[in-house]
Amino acid sequence: MLPFVYAAMRMAPAGVRAIGSAMFDVGFQKTRIVLQQWNRKFRPSQMRLDGRIPDIFMVSSMQIHSAQCEALIRDACRIDPAYRPLIIAGGPKTIYEPWDVFSADPLDPWGADVAVTGEEHVLLSLLEVLLSIRAHRESLRMTFIRARNSGLLDDIPGLVYAQADGDGAAEELVDTGIQRLLGDLDELPHPVLGYQLFEPPSNKTTLGYQALPADKIPKYSRIGSLVLTLGCKFACPYCPIPAYNQRQYRVKSGERIADEMHRLYREYGLHYFFGTDDNFFNDKVRTLDIVETLARSELDGIRLRRKIRWGTEVTVHDTLQMKDHLREVRNAGIRALWLGVEDMTATLIKKGQSVDSTSEAFRLLQARGIAPMPMMMHHDKQPLYTPGRPYGLLNQARLLRKAGAVSLQVLMITPATGAKFYEDAFTSGMAYESVAGRRVEPHMLDANYVVASEHPKPWRKQFNIMAAYLYFYNPLRFLFAVVRPKSRLYLADAGMQLLGMWGLGRTIQRTFGWALRLMRRNIKHVTRVPASRIPMRSVDGAAASHALPGTPRAASTQLNVKVPIGSPGTHSWE
Repeated sequence: MLPFVYAAMRMAPAGVRAIGSAMFDVGFQKTRIVLQQWNRKFRPSQMRLDGRIPDIFMVSSMQIHSAQCEALIRDACRIDPAYRPLIIAGGPKTIYEPWDVFSADPLDPWGADVAVTGEEHVLLSLLEVLLSIRAHRESLRMTFIRARNSGLLDDIPGLVYAQADGDGAAEELVDTGIQRLLGDLDELPHPVLGYQLFEPPSNKTTLGYQALPADKIPKYSRIGSLVLTLGCKFACPYCPIPAYNQRQYRVKSGERIADEMHRLYREYGLHYFFGTDDNFFNDKVRTLDIVETLARSELDGIRLRRKIRWGTEVTVHDTLQMKDHLREVRNAGIRALWLGVEDMTATLIKKGQSVDSTSEAFRLLQARGIAPMPMMMHHDKQPLYTPGRPYGLLNQARLLRKAGAVSLQVLMITPATGAKFYEDAFTSGMAYESVAGRRVEPHMLDANYVVASEHPKPWRKQFNIMAAYLYFYNPLRFLFAVVRPKSRLYLADAGMQLLGMWGLGRTIQRTFGWALRLMRRNIKHVTRVPASRIPMRSVDGAAASHALPGTPRAASTQLNVKVPIGSPGTHSWE
């Protein structure tokens, strides 16, 4: 669906690839990365590596994938306990709502062994503790249980684990606190390591004999995703990014980024990259260090920009701050920038944008041969069209197109885990539980569906999104892009029109029925925050760091006592 069409299938996500790189970097070379978009029928209970069940099964999930995440964990729990791997859950959903990977039903005891609510180094710290006490021929899951029961995990911020009776449902969750962030992103494992671990696309339930060959990577992941910077100076209420990064801005050096692009080009033939930045232009000095280094960089004696193309995300405000350096930005290989415009009139959120500033930023980018790719947020107060004023959704789509926008993304403002707006969306009754008898499913929280609104006719919001896309992506605009191009980016413009029309067809197919349901007005609202039903506490018995309002408090506290751990003759004490 728009705006994720094509990229969803042709760009391996940076998150799971980063975890694979970290595992390989510390010696776990028998690691396999399975992407559900390539391996839809994969079942953990059937997986084998070198003829045996792996020691660890990890699953990463966004909010929209949580139903499938649960299905995978449930299937892994069907493995005989004597051979069951250590089940670790992580990813954006788990970072903010770790309780969702644990069962609260004693009659249905499934669940992960531990949730990682942080980045790669939190996982590695966990494994370091486990391997330091692992007994001979002991399964890693049994080692984990010993470490958990003896309190050895409590000094690792960024974990949530369950206290349970045997393999039963979780009785309480212990939260070790908020992760400590890695300050220097150059210390992250090299992404080239993870690309050699991908499971080949197939319809099989188990794993292939070997990972995807290097020469097949460009076929299935034409675009390489790279972590370049993390953090943003703005604090939009619907966005979890600033809080996640603890109000910090972290970057890789230009030399490290150049090396990553060089190696991925040479070893896997990747020409196109997407920087998974929150706001690449956030810090002007650091940005210039990166782009100037990339502009000077060479591949086999040829400038990097002639071999590699890439894009990333920025804001209108920071683009104008960089307006005198956009030539250097293009020389660094950037050919497209996704700009968080949200609302050109700044009614929804103010990030230094306005109609005039947005138009200026887009024209500056067009003049330098960089494709502007606006990202818009539709909301209850915004009409479809306003005569004589640039407030309506179609009015803004027209202005963006006139200013040189090559693509358009329009999403409905939706509750996102970790955002300030998240709790209010539920307590105010804005969020939907079901519409005309159909429950709001996790995958519908991708902002393509209207699932949270106070508008008396929410079906209009759903049709407004379709109308904006139809206005921007249509055969007539494609013909104009080919026959009467207005800029040097006419090939990119025509290509995005084709891609947009394809994605629009899929989007209408999937959301039209939902719009009809909204017209029937039989809407049931959620009135409470989706907090944990399992009691939660910190390691010292206080309130858990990741608990939302309404979470029951654990009645007991854990006492750490000195017990021998490890194999006979090699006891350490805690």
